[in-house]
Amino acid sequence: MSDGLTAPEAGSAQDRIPVELDETGFSTDVEREDVGERIDSPFDPDLIEVQTRNPTVALLLNRIRRGTIDLAPDFQRRAGIWTLKAQSRLIESLLLRITLPTLYAAEGEEDVWAIVDGVQRLSTIARFVAPDDIGAEPLRLTGLEYLTDFNGCAFGDLPGRLQTRIEETELVVLLIRRGTPEKVKFNIFARINTGGRALTRQELRHALIPGPARGFLEELALSDAFRRATGGSVSAERMSDREMCLRFLAFSLTPPDSYAVGDFDGFLREAMHFVNRLDSAGRDFLRERFCDAMEAGFAVFGEHAFRKRFRDTSRRSPVNKALFESQSVTLSGYTKPMIDLLSERRHLVDEGFLGLMEDAEFFNAVSSGTGDVNKVKLRFSMLDDMFREVLDA
Repeated sequence: MSDGLTAPEAGSAQDRIPVELDETGFSTDVEREDVGERIDSPFDPDLIEVQTRNPTVALLLNRIRRGTIDLAPDFQRRAGIWTLKAQSRLIESLLLRITLPTLYAAEGEEDVWAIVDGVQRLSTIARFVAPDDIGAEPLRLTGLEYLTDFNGCAFGDLPGRLQTRIEETELVVLLIRRGTPEKVKFNIFARINTGGRALTRQELRHALIPGPARGFLEELALSDAFRRATGGSVSAERMSDREMCLRFLAFSLTPPDSYAVGDFDGFLREAMHFVNRLDSAGRDFLRERFCDAMEAGFAVFGEHAFRKRFRDTSRRSPVNKALFESQSVTLSGYTKPMIDLLSERRHLVDEGFLGLMEDAEFFNAVSSGTGDVNKVKLRFSMLDDMFREVLDA
């Protein structure tokens, strides 16, 4: 089962742990992961339908007004990335007839377009031209470079000819049609590297799978239990926090022993669809189980919950997604007295976990090709065995 990795040496391995970065290049405190995904079979080109559309701004705003464009407003580039000046400069580009970058969208049910890339561009235009349609404060132009006479202006303050110019501007939309299989859509968008970086898998899931799961994952990621268990250090910028919550839900809905697909991304997509189909009682049950698991993780591992540990160093490693799912889901299957006993015997848990980290197979299972069926089952079973040895001590 080994991929050529050996058990890490104390101390030095921690220094080599790669981390995910946010939009500004800072650490998200989440270990960068190699899921080991692969395409098992080529796609049938006849199933892929991509169209280039050239709708006007007015047409796109009509779609937003009628609910046939899904902006997923919290999906991309959070507050602080697009300043008022940056938004104003985009409007200035429209006024100067400068072509904007292509928007990427996927067609869903009832002709709804999910905007995968270009959310902020389209939101900025809507905020300026029709702010009520997106429930935003009107944008007043500021920091313009060329059309400085219009600084301080709202849309209604512009001369009629310039209002018309904006409304009649054509934007380029690359649209993946509805008949394209979901897996193919995800593969296409995963290859798109726009704005200087590729979209994360969870950003794609958020954009392409609308429904209650979006808000539910956000709620779990913002919960006090999650923030306490992860030390409040996990950045929400690239949605790694929501992916971790989704992974807990996925393995709670499909026990690790039953995981057999090998397509880890597809496994998580199906979990989002399943959560969308749940009623409120079902989501309430999962919410309670999730919060209990977070409390258990913190009680048993303290500040090192869901993180790799190494001997001869007390430094805290970044959160590891594979450890997050395996520790949290495993602990969620134990009774409160069992959790209390593990907490009381934390020194034995620490020693047992350090032993696992020195085991080459376990280390590989949480470090490389983490979506592999055998590695998923291995890390869950070895953790469960370690916990039960402590309970039986």
